[in-house]
Formats: sequence, C-alpha cells, structure tokens
Amino acid sequence: MRYKLISSILLLSVFLSSSLWAKDNKLTDEPDSVYLFSYNGNGLRFAWSRDQTNWTTIGKGYLFLKSDYGRWGSEKKMVSPYLIKGRNGEWVCTWSLNDKTNQFAVATSKNLINWSPQHYPYVALGKNVLKPVVNYNPVEDLYTISYADVEGKHFQTKTKDFISYSQAVKIPLSAFTNRSQTAEISGQHTGQTHRVAWSVIKELQKVFDLQQYKALQNTETTKDDVQRFAGLKPVEAKITLQPKNAKAISNMLTGIFFEDINYAADGGLYAELIQNRGFEYKPSDKSFSDKDWNSTFAWSLKGDQTVLKIDSVSPVHTNNLHYAVLDVKVPGAALTNNGFDGIAVKKGENYNFSIFSKQLQGNNGSFEVRLVSEKQGILGKLKIKSTSSWKQVNGIFNSAANATDARIEIVPLATGKFAFDMVSLFPQKTFKGRKNGLRADLATLIADIHPKFVRFPGGCLAHGDGIQNIYNWKNSIGALEARKPDRNLWGYHQTMGLGYFEYFQFCEDIGAAPVPVIAAAVPCQNSGTGGGGQQGGIPMAEMDQYIQDIVDLVEYANGDVNTTWGKKRAEAGHPKPFNLKYIGIGNEDQITEVFKERFTLIYKALQKKHPEITIIGTAGPFFEGTDYEEGWKIATDLKVPIIDEHYYQSPGWFINNQDFYDQYDRSKSKVYLGEYAASLPGGNKTNLETALAEALYLTSLERNGDVVCMASYAPLIAKDGHTQWNPDLIYFNNSEVKPTTGYFIQQLYGNNAGDQYLPSELKLSNNQDQVAKRIAISTVKNTKTNELFIKLVNLLPVSVNTSIDLSEVATIEKTALKTEISGNPSERLIMPATSKVNIEDPLKLPAYSFTVLKIKLSK
Repeated sequence: MRYKLISSILLLSVFLSSSLWAKDNKLTDEPDSVYLFSYNGNGLRFAWSRDQTNWTTIGKGYLFLKSDYGRWGSEKKMVSPYLIKGRNGEWVCTWSLNDKTNQFAVATSKNLINWSPQHYPYVALGKNVLKPVVNYNPVEDLYTISYADVEGKHFQTKTKDFISYSQAVKIPLSAFTNRSQTAEISGQHTGQTHRVAWSVIKELQKVFDLQQYKALQNTETTKDDVQRFAGLKPVEAKITLQPKNAKAISNMLTGIFFEDINYAADGGLYAELIQNRGFEYKPSDKSFSDKDWNSTFAWSLKGDQTVLKIDSVSPVHTNNLHYAVLDVKVPGAALTNNGFDGIAVKKGENYNFSIFSKQLQGNNGSFEVRLVSEKQGILGKLKIKSTSSWKQVNGIFNSAANATDARIEIVPLATGKFAFDMVSLFPQKTFKGRKNGLRADLATLIADIHPKFVRFPGGCLAHGDGIQNIYNWKNSIGALEARKPDRNLWGYHQTMGLGYFEYFQFCEDIGAAPVPVIAAAVPCQNSGTGGGGQQGGIPMAEMDQYIQDIVDLVEYANGDVNTTWGKKRAEAGHPKPFNLKYIGIGNEDQITEVFKERFTLIYKALQKKHPEITIIGTAGPFFEGTDYEEGWKIATDLKVPIIDEHYYQSPGWFINNQDFYDQYDRSKSKVYLGEYAASLPGGNKTNLETALAEALYLTSLERNGDVVCMASYAPLIAKDGHTQWNPDLIYFNNSEVKPTTGYFIQQLYGNNAGDQYLPSELKLSNNQDQVAKRIAISTVKNTKTNELFIKLVNLLPVSVNTSIDLSEVATIEKTALKTEISGNPSERLIMPATSKVNIEDPLKLPAYSFTVLKIKLSK
C-alpha cells in the first residue's frame, strides 16, 4: 500500500545480476512465454522452464506465500499446496495445514505476489484434510475442493466465493482429480505446471530482488562503518530553521505500552511481594509443561507433624476456589512463601500484611507470621488470632534490616486444621502511596518518561490464547478476592491484582491518557487453543453481550456515580470519572473475514453509543503484507480515526525508512505506532547503536506528527531471569531497576515534546546518501510553555560541526540547555549528560550521538 520506492538504477543492477539471467546469459533473449512450476518448501515456491525439463528457481527458492495458520514457528505449515487459475484468471491456492484438523487453507491472488487474506474452512467429513485439490468449472462458475483423509477416503465440497461451502460428500477415488507433476529442481518436487507470459516471471523475480535489496539495507550496522566510511572527514552542517512554515502536530507522540510479559505485572510493577497468594496457579497456565506449576508453587512446608493440602470446598470467593489447609498434629511447622525469587525489604520501612484465615478444627488458637531472611534472621513477627469463619486480618511489619532473600512464614501455634487464602505482603511505600499499588521505583522510572498516554493491558495478552482466554476487564476490578485470575498468554499466571482500576489510577497519577485495548472478539493470531491462529471468534450469538461489556467499560471509566458501573468505580475509591477518550479494538490481528465481521460490529455499535470515544483499529503485526493492506482497507472503508501499526526491526531498517510516513494520505486514518523497537540482527540486543537508530527514526515521526499521532516503544519492562521477549526498555530485579540507553531516548523525547513542528533546511558538506541519512534534525515548539526543542542525531563515526540559524526565531535567552548521549555504539548503557551552551556558537555533534537543545522563546 505504501512501499518505499528505491532507486531504479540500484534495483536494475541487482536484477541484472540475479540467477535468473545467469541461466540464459542474454537479457535480450526473452521468450514470449514459459512454464511456471509451483511447489512446496513450507511455503509456495516457483521455478520456470522453456521445455519443462530444465528448471530455474525464481528467487533462489523465495517463499511467495506462507501459511498463517497455527502458532508462530513450526506449526505454520504449508502442506501439499495446489495452485490453479480460476475465475477471470485469478490464481487460487489450497493447501493442507497438518494431519490433525478438519480444515484446509485457501488464498487467492491476481499476480502471485499480493495475496488475499487466508481462509481456513471447516469440513464435516473425514478424519482430517490431506492434499486438498481445487478445480474450477467455468460453465457452472463453481470451485470444487476435493481432499483425502488419513484413512484413504476421499471427499468433496463446493463453493463460489470461498466463504460459503456446500456440505461435504464422499466421492470415489476416480473423482479425485489431481494434476500435479514432478520436476527436478535440486531434488524431486511435486507441484503444478502453468503456461505463463514471460512478464509474470520478471515480476516475480523483481519481488525477490527488491526483498534482497531491502535485506541488505536492514543488515547495515556500525560494525561496517570503518569500511563504509573509510576516509570520511568531519561533516559541516548548516541548519536554517523555517518557523514561518510551522505546522501543528500531535501533542501525544510519546507514550508507553504496558503488557504483562516478562513478569511485568505480578512480580514486577504490581507491588505484591507474595507469589501465588491465592493458591490459584494451575498446570494449564504453562500448558502442562511444568509439573511443579500448581496451587502450591512458591509455597513449601517446613517442619514435621503437619500436612499441607489444597482444598476448594468452601472458598473465600467462587472466583478464587483454592486455599491452603494445614492439619497440625504438633505445632511448629511453617508454611513459607519465597515471593518472586525472594522478597526484597528495606530496613525501617513498613510492609502491610494481610491474610484470609479460619480454623476448621480444634480450639480457637492463633498463628504467628514471620518475616525471615536466610542471612539476617527474623526481621519481624506478627501474632494473629484464628476465627471460625473466613476473615481477613491485617498487620504491619517494620523490617529490622535490608534483605533481598526474605520469606514469609505462617506458623500455627496450636493443633487443629487451619485454612489460609489471599496471603499478601505489600510495601507501604507504593507509587503515590496507593493501596494495592505499584512498585515505586519502577513506576517512577516510567513516569519520568512523561508519557502522554498509557496503552494497556497488553498486545497479545489482551486477546489471549483462544477465545476463552480473551482478557475480560470485568474480572480485574473489585475486591481482590473477587477478581478472577487467568492464565497468561505468555506462559504464567495473572492474579488480576493489577487490574483496570489500577491502570486508570496510574494514568491519572502520571498525567497520561488511558488507552485500553480490547480484543476484536477474536483471539491472538498466535493462539493454539481452539484452532490454530485466530480462526475462531466469539460466537455471533454472544456478540451483543461482548459489545455491551465494552460499552460498560466506558461507563465504568466515565459514568456518573449513579450509573451501574460508575458506582463500582466510586466504590473502589474514585467517584470522579477517569476521562477515558480512546479505546483500541484489536491488536496485531490476522485480518480475516472472522475479524472483519466482528470488528465492524464493535466499531459501529461503540461509535453509535459513544461517539465521543476515539477508536483505534489495527493493521496487523507488520509494516507490509496482507494483514497490513487489509487492515488499512477496513480502516478506510469504516473511516476509523486511528490505526495501530507495529514493527520490530534492525537499526538498518530504521535508518533506511525515515521517509516511511512522508507520503501517507493525510485525509485517511491517523497512525498510532503502537509497538516498535530496534535490535541488532541475530541477537535481539540493544546498545547505543539501536538507541540512536530509534532517535533517528523518531525525528521522522515528529516531522510527520500531523499523521502519526501516537507512538510507544515495546515491550516496556522485563524481569531478570524471566524475560520472554528481547529487547525491552527497562530491566529490573527485586531490588533495582536498570534502564537502557533506549529508555533515555524515550525520556528525552517525552520531556522535550511540542505541538508544532518547525521545518528546517539542512545543508551538508558531504551529500553522499549513506552520510545524509545518518544525520537528522527535528525541531518542535511547545506553544503552552513557549519553548523550542531541537533534536539532532549523528549516527556517523565522525563528528558533525553544526551551525544553527535561528534568525527567524524570536529567542528570549541566548543560553540553551543541552542534553547529550554519545559514545561507542557497542556500549550497552550510556547516560545523558547535561550542560549549557550559547545558541549563537557552533555546535559540535560527537560521533554516534543524540543531542537535544532546549531554548526559551519570547512571547
């Protein structure tokens, strides 16, 4: 839809050197038509031949179509693809998905390059679907799909549009028409042969050549700068600001995206120190891959004459069924919890302890709760009296010492049976002192970015693994014991202690707009539950209620205290509305008919009920391809105000795609760049190089701030030893936070944001393309504070001597505050340095640096 154009000369040079021409040697020796052979290599590949004997691969076996069904990785299989030309010459490809499901796949294309969304129809007959063969009858204008199953039986279904299918019927083997052939292409391959114009082959080869060229750009790193810039002298740069051409841009460009991945919530930002406090961990949380992951995970019993049992006969609340029972024959044993890799406490600080308990047998006794360090000994004690029915009891520990290895011990002091649930230890010093609040150091570090918005509760987490795992916001509010925990898509557990109320509260505390993301009634494209990929969806009969839940969310956030859900917000301690203005619908979805139908229903209903809410749509997980194209089509057709784009790329990609948004249609949807990050090829590592690549690209977002209205790096935080995704912006353990260099880039953009963009003319002493694209400037003005922010990036191995002409800008002070990040590009962490400079003096940008100037303007 919006592909970057590259130099035709460069593209031609790559094209001429390709293996295609190496076979025939002469560019002028072009046939009118040739044979095209389509075959499988876990994706659709092509080869061509003049005589059907000597075959030449197109693009060295490049995959022109890959299956999207199943989890990312080995489950995305294309088995036995079958390609034909159908109605009006349109190409149709069917294939088998695996040896288990009663589905097959189909996709269509007009040119073998751009493919339609894939469909995965279910069929009722047969044990599975093997070798689906599609044929077209032009007289009846009808497609038939014939297939076999594992028992060797054959079946057939018919369709006109690949959406509605006839009921499958059993057919004899003689009716199973498969015109596949074999060809020798570095081994024997089975596929289909088609006579096509030579221009078809040329266009296919061009696709490969373009991808090769882009791949070469993407692999550019600073390791090659010694050769790339051999002999390069320091560059002279003259910058002239043009304030008369200023344009309004979004004042919400820098935000954050929080998802419970990498133990970001429980054990992370959520300040609870007890792990598995409700005894609700289940083997299914980890897809039964960990036999120890169950109701007693993180708990242990120390001592004799006592038995630990997990029961669910009479729970505190039906949403939290499990609780611990200690059968004490002789007092002295301790039920212990080590928290998340130990519990970190600080000397002299207070920690709130609470527990639901009741005594099931024996005379009313009591139990002691101890805060114990393996190295420091007992740090504090509480004595709590038992009751005959469930009751929450509380106490306060004042830690006697600093420790990172603390644990909680619950010690019954009498014989009998004791039941415990919802065991909690919370620091009193949470962020802003909130009860059930956030870890202060992590929350403060996030707040210091000065994000203009917070997207939550996640990306893939929001739409879950299968429709039963879709995040339900209503399960995350109210009393903690009444919240309904769930498995985490990323392979662990969500207590829901950090829920929608806490998210809204955090947004308010840091002055950021809340941006909740709701599943578009389909599960994550990486789902393996209930069908591969997101081929399921909330049943249409349940969509009214699903939509009502979203409408209720608006009422919970913004409704009067006399409304049903506004009252619940008030009961949680916040009678004032949260001023919700944005809701995201969908995240990185496969843009299928299942998605389109449900998204449209949600969008129209929410737009009608709450026209004041700005809805954010989705364009899939990549910056190009079928989902991207189809997502934009839906957004354009429905006039969706904002569309969410995602891409994780190499520094080379960000360097070579700074013009990505320059040609976007300003009359269509605005863009929210919801997830992005630069990481080095092959290692997902970050350093100064990746941070500078992001800083470079962010100058282009500010330049295009009239169409790009929001952007957020992802993922935000990751816990040491529990990182499922790299890179991340902030790493942490129980006692320290570790921001990356990329964090300081985000902070500098968040703290130096404006609502006007001032164009500038940049003249360089060296205009080589490789040099010019590594020097960037962005100037924005904050019209409320009357401040000017000039951001300068130098991603070259030499300094850039800069002069900035501010003659057209009315400045009030000649001294500017300069903040700079510079150093060896391979360094992992470099802190910003701040100083004052005279704005009339030349400014030297060190090699590999990011510089921000803050200038006060006259009114």
